[in-house]
Amino acid sequence: MRFLIDAQLPRRAVAWFAAAGCEARHCEALVDGNRTGDLDLARQADRDDMIVVTKDSDYVDGHLLRGCPKRLLLISTGNIGNQQLQLLLTKHLASIVQAFVTSVFLELDASGVSVRG
Repeated sequence: MRFLIDAQLPRRAVAWFAAAGCEARHCEALVDGNRTGDLDLARQADRDDMIVVTKDSDYVDGHLLRGCPKRLLLISTGNIGNQQLQLLLTKHLASIVQAFVTSVFLELDASGVSVRG
């Protein structure tokens, strides 16, 4: 499974996904890096068959209204430290991967993973 990580999340998240056997790329690897607009990042993810990983709720609007990005993982943890985020994400990554087999929109918060679409 392939993930494209938004600028609001740390670059080191790529390694967290890789440790679970997933391919991941941070938006900094794109041509415009952290300045890549939301729509451009969503379109890139769709072209590359990747799942957008973000804390930015604007992607939810794009997903629900335009179907872009096609697949979305919204992280709704509020302001937590990177270590806490890593623990939460790695704890739930197997269930996230499994859920994306049949779902296109998931939300991760402090209580776990919810299927939104």
